Amino acid sequence: MTADQVIARLTAALHEVQGMTLYMQAAQDITIGARLSKTQYQFTLVDINQDELNFYAPKLLAKLEDLPELTAVASDQEAPGRTLKVQIDRAAAALFGITPATIDSTLYDAFGQRHVARIYTALNEYYVILEVNQQYQLGPNALQRIYVLSQSNTMTPLSQIASLTPAATPVVINHQGQFPSVTLSFNLAPGATIGAAVSAVQKAAADLRLPPSIATGFQGNAQAFQSSLSTTPPLILAALFAVYIILGVLYESTIHPLTILSTLPSAGLGALVTLMLVGRPLDVIGIIGIILLIGIVKKNGIMLVDVALEEQRDHGLSSEDAIHKACVLRFRPILMTTMCALFGGVPLMLGTGTGSEIRQPLGYAIVGGLLVSQLLTLFTTPIVYIYMDKLNRLVSRSRPKGAPYVDATRAG
Repeated sequence: MTADQVIARLTAALHEVQGMTLYMQAAQDITIGARLSKTQYQFTLVDINQDELNFYAPKLLAKLEDLPELTAVASDQEAPGRTLKVQIDRAAAALFGITPATIDSTLYDAFGQRHVARIYTALNEYYVILEVNQQYQLGPNALQRIYVLSQSNTMTPLSQIASLTPAATPVVINHQGQFPSVTLSFNLAPGATIGAAVSAVQKAAADLRLPPSIATGFQGNAQAFQSSLSTTPPLILAALFAVYIILGVLYESTIHPLTILSTLPSAGLGALVTLMLVGRPLDVIGIIGIILLIGIVKKNGIMLVDVALEEQRDHGLSSEDAIHKACVLRFRPILMTTMCALFGGVPLMLGTGTGSEIRQPLGYAIVGGLLVSQLLTLFTTPIVYIYMDKLNRLVSRSRPKGAPYVDATRAG
């Protein structure tokens, strides 16, 4: 059983236990800087206005609890505690000659930890703490029994110079970037992907129409996934561009590097289909597997194009005959190198044990991509090569006379 299946089973069994709510999350091999939360993924609201944050955070929590993609939705916002607010009537206090500092000192004497003396013994020392008798410290009427000494040495009840108002206040106020924050955490429902969960949470926050002063964002693994989605496509395009430039310099051609790169779509398609068939999401590890395929798969096209160009240059064969001979000569090396890399990914794909879940998407992406690429390379690459060669000849014929020309079919 997977960790998520164990969590689902324990949650259902412990749901009937009265007096507690249990939150569980799978232990991660890689923990990406997130704050400690009850469940695995975090979504944080930050606002300079604490009251506004306390108003909208429970509303968003209720919307997230209704999403089918999420489970075990929790919040680090504690239930509000009861408090008594002391509002000093400065005019009334001035009539008795009592300052706010005196009131503050009196309250600290009664309920604080004021050290008034220290007792020394042969081995230890003990602090003497001043406070009101414990039987008078508890209850909402505790402040009603407090008297403040005025300048005329008379005892004035605190209720005559201040108003005591019961209210509710947060037990804990969390901060992020020095601003009050509330973090809503959640786990994924069975069969749900992190991509679908991120989209659902963003839509719920947008539907709530949060004020502009509230800033929202994912933390930890969810933030890493969101960042990877935004940065991975440019990185893949940059890698393909770098490969194209290197191949263009190697073959002194702008056409045939495209023939070699034509092997990559089949590999990417195989990786995505394999992940879909086994029910794995396209996470960061799966994307790493697809990037690895760029370096592994393009060698098939390189081996075919090398031989085909050599046959055209040295033996004067047509593009059809040249690429056919290249397929015959290079079939065994292509098959051997592909099978070597493919079987190397099988342990990652089928491995079990602690942490196997994080390695399996890499194995599935490599094995699926190489398998589909091997089946299609010997069919699609020759076709692309023939049409690219025709395109190269067409471009050469349309070049004006006297213009500099470099034969794209020559490697040197």
